[in-house]
Amino acid sequence: MVGESKFNLFGVINALLLICVGIITVYPIIYIFSISISDTASVVQGKITLFPRGINFDAYLEVLKDKRIPRAYLNTIFYTSFGTFINLLITAIAAYPLSRPNFIWRKYWMLGIVLTMFLNPGIIPNYLVVQGLGLTDSVWALVIPNAIWTMELIILKSFYEGMSDQVREAALIDGASEYRILFNIVIPLSKPALASIALFYFMGHWNSYFLPMIYLNDSTLYPLQVVLRDMLIFDDGNRSSLVEAAALAPQAKKNATIILSMIPVLMIYPFAQKYFASGVMIGAEKG
Repeated sequence: MVGESKFNLFGVINALLLICVGIITVYPIIYIFSISISDTASVVQGKITLFPRGINFDAYLEVLKDKRIPRAYLNTIFYTSFGTFINLLITAIAAYPLSRPNFIWRKYWMLGIVLTMFLNPGIIPNYLVVQGLGLTDSVWALVIPNAIWTMELIILKSFYEGMSDQVREAALIDGASEYRILFNIVIPLSKPALASIALFYFMGHWNSYFLPMIYLNDSTLYPLQVVLRDMLIFDDGNRSSLVEAAALAPQAKKNATIILSMIPVLMIYPFAQKYFASGVMIGAEKG
C-alpha cells in the first residue's frame, strides 16, 4: 500500500508538472493567434489576453497581399526540401563506412568529427570560405556548410551498427558492391532512423534565419524567417495617431505572419513526434 501511494503521488505530481509545461507551451501560440484574428481596435488598445475579441482576418489578407511573404514562403519550402534531401543523402553515405568495424582509422575519423561539435572556426572564416567559393546569394551557401550535422551522423551511424550483418554478408557473397549494399539494402532498412534525422534537419532549415541573413544579399532570395525578422524589428509600430494605428494594426500583421510560418511545423510534428523520441534513443544507445 505504501508503494502504491507513492506511485500515485508521483503520478499526480508528474501530471501537474506536465499540465503546467503544456500551458506554458500552448499559451503563446493561442495568444499570437488571438491577436492575429482579433478586432484591430482591441489589438491596438491591448485588450487581448487569451481569447480573441471579434473575428477579423484582415491581417492575414494584408500579409498575403505583401509580395515578400508568398515569395519568402516559397523560398523557405525550397530551401528546406532541397537542404533536407542533401543532408539525408550525405549523412547516409558518410555514416556507412564509419559504422564498419574494419574501416581504416575509424576511431580517429570519429574523434575529428566529434570535435567539430565543440570547436567551431567562427562566423568570419566560414563566410570567407563561402564567399571565396562563390556560393553567396545561392542555395548552396545554405546547404554546403551544413551538409552534415554531427549528432545526426552519430544517430545514423549507431543505427547502422545495430543492424544485422547477415544480410550484408549474403549480399557480398552474391557479388554486390558496397555501394549497392548501401543504397539497395542498408538505406531501405534504415527508414525509421532516416525519418528521425530528417525531422531534425527539417526543423533546422525551416527555422534558420542567421545563415540566410549572412549569405544572402538579394532580398528576393530571403526565406520566411528573415522576412519575419525584418518585419518584427524594422517595421514601424509607433504610428502618429490612434486612428492610423487601429487601421493598420501592425501587431496583428506580424502575428499573422508568425502563425503562417508555424503551420507546416504544426501539421507535421504531431504525426512525427515518435521519430524525435526514437532518434534521441538511438543516439543515446551507442556513441
